[in-house]
Amino acid sequence: MKSRHSFWSRAIAVIFLVAMSLSPAISAADPATPNFVVFLVDDLGYMDIGANNPNCFYETPNIDRLSESAMRFTDGYAANPVCSPTRYSMMTGKYPTRAGATNFFSGKRSGTFNPAPLTSHMPLDEITIAQTLKQRGYGTFFAGKWHLGESEEYFPQNRGFDVNVGGHTGGGPYTGKRYFAPFQNPQIEVESPDGDHLPDRLSRDAASYIEANKDSPFLVYLSFYSVHTPLMGRPDLVKKYQAKAAAIEGVEFGEEEQVLGNSPRKVRVLQKHAVYAAMVEAMDQAVGKVLKQLVESGVADNTVVVFTSDNGGLSTSEGLPTSNLPLRGGKGWVYEGGIREPWIIRYPGVTNPGSVSKQPICSIDLFPTIAAAAGIEFDHLVDGVDLRPALEGRSLDRKSLFWHYPHYSNQGGIPGGAIREGDYKLVERYEDGRVHLYDLASDIGEATDLASEMPDRVAQMRDRLHAWYQSVDAKFLQPKDGAVPWQPAFRETLEN
Repeated sequence: MKSRHSFWSRAIAVIFLVAMSLSPAISAADPATPNFVVFLVDDLGYMDIGANNPNCFYETPNIDRLSESAMRFTDGYAANPVCSPTRYSMMTGKYPTRAGATNFFSGKRSGTFNPAPLTSHMPLDEITIAQTLKQRGYGTFFAGKWHLGESEEYFPQNRGFDVNVGGHTGGGPYTGKRYFAPFQNPQIEVESPDGDHLPDRLSRDAASYIEANKDSPFLVYLSFYSVHTPLMGRPDLVKKYQAKAAAIEGVEFGEEEQVLGNSPRKVRVLQKHAVYAAMVEAMDQAVGKVLKQLVESGVADNTVVVFTSDNGGLSTSEGLPTSNLPLRGGKGWVYEGGIREPWIIRYPGVTNPGSVSKQPICSIDLFPTIAAAAGIEFDHLVDGVDLRPALEGRSLDRKSLFWHYPHYSNQGGIPGGAIREGDYKLVERYEDGRVHLYDLASDIGEATDLASEMPDRVAQMRDRLHAWYQSVDAKFLQPKDGAVPWQPAFRETLEN
């Protein structure tokens, strides 16, 4: 067992060193060229880490310590309630609606109506953050879930990454023995020994890359397959949480609205799922391994670390493994449970340890923030903003954030859009055009609809949402079996 570990570790190290030798040399100690480590966790809910939830059932000590050394955002968002669109936004800095990439690739489920047309890849003419940094002399490493295209031309190694470990078309670890080796992943060149655990494998490769590239600037983008289904945990951790769960009493499930039928949909309201908890802790341990390597390689003080998720926790389908309460809904919903994410950013010399920001931020902001930190100017369109003012404790100059999900998710979420301005959030339903208004400051669970009480605010926010639809050429639900869905009034103009 030990010799096999040594073999693939040496092989991976050789690949990393070759990649490093092909990049222009820039000193990683130069504060004008900080390193970047991005942790993107799949399906992790806002309430799934201890830093956001003092009563969290799952144990995340490494993430919590990162939060203590960084800035934690209470109002951080994904650009979409499912994975591929958010991943697109993080790579490009754009709202995924601009490319028609509005659902996971390639989710085309119908409901009462047919879904909007879907682009099932990140277009090849998009400029990624990896390409941008690579032109500046950065080494670029990707590991884990990609899910941004159906063939190799769209894979990380062709979108700006020098190294790709495991990123391909798959939306989950669906090859081999899933989360346990042999993985049989088509983009993992050197197989792990039997029984190796995928999050640990990916973190070891990331750590090896950091050590090999510590003398030049790098981007390490660790995009976990965890904690996406299939629900599979390390036996030792599952046993631990089974014992912990046995001591917890209370109602585990409640009811949520059902878009695809008349009966209510089941939703988890109590964190108690032992296997999911095991997956969360294993992911946390993997994060800890990479953070430790930054220290051991002597680059922690010149490395910007970002931790976030691609959509809300899975609470209404596929095993209902987690609860997002007090947030409503979960993955697949434009309610807060589907789009509000853990966001932690450590920027040495900029962020104060243990600081907390209530500034609304979004995955579209990753590209411009990293580019600005690296001193890179770009002249193409992005929708996000540089987060440095917020990281310094100031306000961002942005009025609105937008969401657009014209699809039927298997999680039961409504096809709909949303706009947030200040503490107010307007949700618009695409089947019939109904709108709801919530004051998130006093109603984080989106339980009290204020639309009838505040018609002027509704009209103003809806006008701005519709103007945004036009600016990004948003597509909407399509007719089915003679039934015609609601369409914004400007739709005819767009199509002509």
